[in-house]
Amino acid sequence: MLSLFQGIKPVKRASAIRDALAGVVFAAMDIPQALGYTRIAGMPIVTGLYALLLPLLAFAAFGSSRYLVVAADSATAAILRGQLANMAPASSTRYVALAGLVALLTAGFLLLARLLKLGFVADFLSQTVLVGFLTGVGFQVGISVLGQMLGIATDTHRTVFQLYQVCRGLPKAHLLTTLVTITVLATVFALRRFAPRIPGPLLAVVGATAASAAWNFAGHGIATIGPVIGGLPHLGFPDVHWKDVPPLASVAGSCAIMILTQSSATSRIYAGRHRQHLDADQDIVGLAAANATAAFSGTFVVNGSPTQTAMVEGVGSQSQLAQVTTAAVVALVLLFVTKPLQYLPQCVLGSLVFLVAIHMTNLRKMRQIRLESPAEFALAVTTTVVVLVVGVEEGILLAMVMSLLRIVHHSYHPRSGVLHSEADGTWQLTPPAPGAVTEPGLVLYHFGAALYYANANRFADEIVTLVGPSPTSVRWLIVDAEAITNVDYSAARVVEELKQDLASAGVIFGFARLPWNTRADFDRHHLTECIGPSLIFNRLHQTLEAYENL
Repeated sequence: MLSLFQGIKPVKRASAIRDALAGVVFAAMDIPQALGYTRIAGMPIVTGLYALLLPLLAFAAFGSSRYLVVAADSATAAILRGQLANMAPASSTRYVALAGLVALLTAGFLLLARLLKLGFVADFLSQTVLVGFLTGVGFQVGISVLGQMLGIATDTHRTVFQLYQVCRGLPKAHLLTTLVTITVLATVFALRRFAPRIPGPLLAVVGATAASAAWNFAGHGIATIGPVIGGLPHLGFPDVHWKDVPPLASVAGSCAIMILTQSSATSRIYAGRHRQHLDADQDIVGLAAANATAAFSGTFVVNGSPTQTAMVEGVGSQSQLAQVTTAAVVALVLLFVTKPLQYLPQCVLGSLVFLVAIHMTNLRKMRQIRLESPAEFALAVTTTVVVLVVGVEEGILLAMVMSLLRIVHHSYHPRSGVLHSEADGTWQLTPPAPGAVTEPGLVLYHFGAALYYANANRFADEIVTLVGPSPTSVRWLIVDAEAITNVDYSAARVVEELKQDLASAGVIFGFARLPWNTRADFDRHHLTECIGPSLIFNRLHQTLEAYENL
């Protein structure tokens, strides 16, 4: 049953005042960042403010998380730009309409995921490839604004070529534009280091806008964003046709996967930290509602943002009432403060985007992955390279495929071996090599995964290897099935053939510690009668006793 305002109720006077003040502070911190996201997405500046209006209210009404901020986000903005850049000029009316259609399709995919209970799909994006994907997006976004920060013109959307053009154009970089960029970056970094409570991006935007108006930056060759449309967004269906849907379905699907993954991970972190009950299905409805309102209010895809969620929690928010207050502040900005934005230098927005890109390129996490798991590090690096060389959409599809392949790899190459008992009663695992035994004549073989069509032959081959070509030294071979959570039809047939082959060689074949659901699989596939109930043991020590009492 749909329940509204789960992320706000119950409302108490003291907490409402605290959350309202947090919302005002968050608005001051986040408005400059939202303007930067429009550059990543290729959208008009004002749409960044639209993304902080109705989508925030929609998630506050329909979501369950008390902390998750659902607004414009760099990852989904980059996915959007990667596809739309080839279909319409950035910031054009056509481009905005297509972005609205992507948001609407994304909302539809999210609702479908909710109806089919597909929220678990997000769990198949491993942290490893997700770090690699976001790092690739960070590099791509950072490189895309370098020309803007230095006053160097670029005419390609390919990251590698953009970097080449910027490097080639360095001798012609615009000196004043570069100085403004350096000043903004230095100011923000200094405030983060020495006065972290002061919103550096907001101060940079206000200061640069005032300086631009006073000293006519545009007249000195520093590009500004120009007039910004004021007022609240006009509501309406995106001006698109049915023929626009097929080419945008894949990018909307990629956005939906990223939203499910990133939003779910972020909301779980903060729910666990604050011991909040979380309704994941309700949050999917909230995410769908937020993207639908984004489509109808002229903005682009929104996502649960880890950085913005951390910001709102850091200023003391404990419910979605803070986001509602932020939306109210943004509405006032749209009504009364858009005119001065025309003086904002483009290099300042580029600098803010560059700061977001630095945050996304998590090199520390990449180094940690390399130290702990070189194989997973290779997967992360591969994902990063694909994002940079091929594209963002292809990168997230690769991330999904590689995560799934890693799951298959783990189940195909499970930990297996021969168990032997230590003096203190614990069991140790040794590699399944010929001659390895638990006791003279007895092999307790552990297989560490579900038994299915892909790994069943591997299971049988390892057992045959343990028994050897002339099985005189092995009388009993018992499989420790504690980790075998299910057995499919193909694997059952392999087990039957293995039973017959071992019986012909004079080896007793059985199982121990079958989970109850696997025992049901044994009964259904007639393995219980094939193996024999007397050779299916409840405990390993029961197996040892039966063998020793022969």
